[in-house]
Amino acid sequence: MVSLRRVVAATSSATIRLFTFIFLRWIPGYPFAPIVFTSLVIYLSSLFSLAKDQPSGDRPEKGGKRSTKERAKDLNSSDSGDSALKTLLTGLPSKRSPIWTWITALINVGVALLALDFLVRGFLVYPTNDVTFSRIGYVSPTTAKLVFREPDTTQLPIVVSYQEATQDNRRWIPEGTVYKLDNSTDFTAAVTLKNLKPGTHYRYSLSNNKTGNFVTSPRPGSADANKISFVTSSCLKPNFPYSILSHPLRVPGIEQMTEALGKLPSLLKPSFMLFLGDFVYIDVPIRFGASMDHYRSEYRRIYSSPSWSFSSGNTPAIDLPWIHTLDDHEIENDWSKGNKTAPYPAAADPYTHYHVSANPPVPAKAFAHPDDVTYFSFVNGPASFFMLDTRTYRSEPSKSNSTILGVSQLQSLLYYISTPEPAGVHWKIISSSVPFTKNWHVGNADTWGGYLNERRTVFEAIWRAERALGIRFVLLSGDRHEFAATRFPDPELALSSDEVQPDTAGLGVHEFSVGPLSMFYLPIRTYRQTDSEDVAVKYAPDGNSKFGLVDIAEEVDEKDSSRSSVLTYSLYVDGEVVWKYQLSVPVGRGTGARTLPPGRVLVDMLTREGWDVVFKTAIGTIEEIGKLALEKTSVAYEEFLGRLQ
Repeated sequence: MVSLRRVVAATSSATIRLFTFIFLRWIPGYPFAPIVFTSLVIYLSSLFSLAKDQPSGDRPEKGGKRSTKERAKDLNSSDSGDSALKTLLTGLPSKRSPIWTWITALINVGVALLALDFLVRGFLVYPTNDVTFSRIGYVSPTTAKLVFREPDTTQLPIVVSYQEATQDNRRWIPEGTVYKLDNSTDFTAAVTLKNLKPGTHYRYSLSNNKTGNFVTSPRPGSADANKISFVTSSCLKPNFPYSILSHPLRVPGIEQMTEALGKLPSLLKPSFMLFLGDFVYIDVPIRFGASMDHYRSEYRRIYSSPSWSFSSGNTPAIDLPWIHTLDDHEIENDWSKGNKTAPYPAAADPYTHYHVSANPPVPAKAFAHPDDVTYFSFVNGPASFFMLDTRTYRSEPSKSNSTILGVSQLQSLLYYISTPEPAGVHWKIISSSVPFTKNWHVGNADTWGGYLNERRTVFEAIWRAERALGIRFVLLSGDRHEFAATRFPDPELALSSDEVQPDTAGLGVHEFSVGPLSMFYLPIRTYRQTDSEDVAVKYAPDGNSKFGLVDIAEEVDEKDSSRSSVLTYSLYVDGEVVWKYQLSVPVGRGTGARTLPPGRVLVDMLTREGWDVVFKTAIGTIEEIGKLALEKTSVAYEEFLGRLQ
């Protein structure tokens, strides 16, 4: 009969190995590291107990002899339990060969140390207090926002200069001088380069030897303003999937994206990155603190990553302008407690200094004081953008009066939606850190699915604007570590049942939700269409690195010489294009009520779901049902306590 201690030893050994694999290669979630370390303590205790406790049958009593049956029993026991392979696989001690006991113990200790290395090496070995960097954020036709960090006060004052990259005389134009840097801004400063020429390649230089390149936006109304290209994604975590040989702050997804973009022709080179939240994961795998200094240190660690200097085609990753929105892991998972409750104030400090300071301007009609606004709006070429903040102002979800935007931001968004754009602007692009679609059935309350009344208000305004203005709306989002394209047909279109079937291109406002840029992806299937309001176009859950390349350009139909502004969305998974989708807006026909052309699939290289789809979907359904049951049980328990009181 197998002893309880052997069962505990084998179980704890298997737990160490299984959960470390999940933690390092699958999902770096909070429970897994404590489970691994607790199992290691249990395993070593059980192992030492078994090793020193030898059964009495192994030594005959003094002067006595063991029977043939006893010797045969012990021989069978040794044969069955002492093989090297079984010891290595189960972690159980070997009585015949202690060396294999030590080897399997060292394997389990080593596996747990890998988890510990992933957990703390970047945090302890790279405190990054001395990190320096500079980067370009929002770029307009005549300006560019520059943010930099310099903790060495002996470098002061910092002189900021720029020049056209094509100039041969090397004449630098001074923009300004920063005389003071201190801890109030974590030694960061923002400078706006002004009086620039539209559509021009520039380089900048700081007196502390930081340099970079950027290109200004085209002049409105010019031929170059008919096109734009940019990338979008969300969610990144250094050194995941984990590699012991990798720098702990390396971000593989940034390098894959940089390499992929380096292969594009010059006309498709992106103008900027629209990053939709979770730039830092303050609480994954484990939160080490909630102070302002701790939040700042997480930003410094990301900006000290060697991946920013990775280049492809002589263009380092840091030279791509990034503009940012805020999401939960920059504060706390599933944050919905407003902007006054701790730890939001501590989390907002570095987000303001590192990101907001280099972001686009706030909307002209913000309906709030500019200092209290964290949503942004700008125009670039044929598209205008509204960058939502779906974290700062949200309330608790799934209530009749729940708000994800807050009163002021909702008013500002509705004003933006209904306002005509200048000539040549054919697209309104609204970005959100969380998806608009309710087709995700796990964690749905954390998305717009928990704020359906407000979502309906926004959608009705969009549908009216498309009919009245002849402009096309596109929704961009992140957060889910998966890709999904969804369309929301205007009810006035009265589409047939065939036109709203799952996995079909067609009419409607389209949303493209993509992530992560560099993080885990969900191994279960949680996205599916349940009604005709949210029509699934494409679902691509797999891939540790995903981003979308959005290209807008004007095209002429050879048949009737009609012109259209065409948006092409290219999905990249692990550095390769796997799916392309196209939308268009007729140009030069005036505005008024008309149906915009349906979307169409250009490329689909995604493999068909295999035998595992049923299994993964079943896991997702079980998780959904379990969460729903837990919520209902919690509500019932609270009602019972209320009645009891």
